[in-house]
Amino acid sequence: MNTLPHLLTLAVLGLTGISSHAANLCAGAGSYVVQPLIGGKPFDLCKANAKAVLVVNTASQCGFTPQYEGLEKLHQQYKAKGLMVVGLPANDFGQQESGSNQQIAEFCKINYGVSFTVGEKLGTPIGKDPLYQKLIAASGQAPGWNFHKYLLTPDGKVQSFASAVQPQSKQLTQALDAALGK
Repeated sequence: MNTLPHLLTLAVLGLTGISSHAANLCAGAGSYVVQPLIGGKPFDLCKANAKAVLVVNTASQCGFTPQYEGLEKLHQQYKAKGLMVVGLPANDFGQQESGSNQQIAEFCKINYGVSFTVGEKLGTPIGKDPLYQKLIAASGQAPGWNFHKYLLTPDGKVQSFASAVQPQSKQLTQALDAALGK
C-alpha cells in the first residue's frame, strides 16, 4: 500500500507558523512531507535546510532515465553549497514508472548509484499533487514528460527546466550557481 497520500500535508501559508524562507522553498506550500526511498528519514521539504532544492519527476523506464547519473553528479558537486536534489517518481507519462517503491529504490541504487533523496512514488497524478500544483502555478509550466526539473530558492523563485535539459547543461548549472551564490 502506498502511504504517500497519508504522509503529504498541505497547510495554508500563515496558519503553520513556518518562516517565509521555508514556505518559499515549496513555492508557497506550507508543508510537504517526503518519505525517502533513498536518502534518509521522512522530512518536510518546505523546512529543508537547503539554499536551493531541485525537484525532478523521475521514471525508471524513460529515455531520460540516464539523467539519474547527471542528477547524482549535481548532488555530489553542489550539496556542500546547499543544494538538495529530490527525485519524486511518477507514473504519469507513458506509464514509465510502474515499479513498486522497493523496485524503484533498487533500480536507482544499482544502475546509477543514487544517493540523493528519492521519495516514494507519487500516489496522485502530478497535476493533483499539492507541491506540483504550487510549482506549476509559480512557474507557469507543467511537466510535459518525465525528468522535468524545478529549481526552488528561498527567495520564492521557481525556475522550470524541460525534460530535455540535461543535469550538467550550462543552462541548469548557471541557474544553480546563481541560486547558490557561486
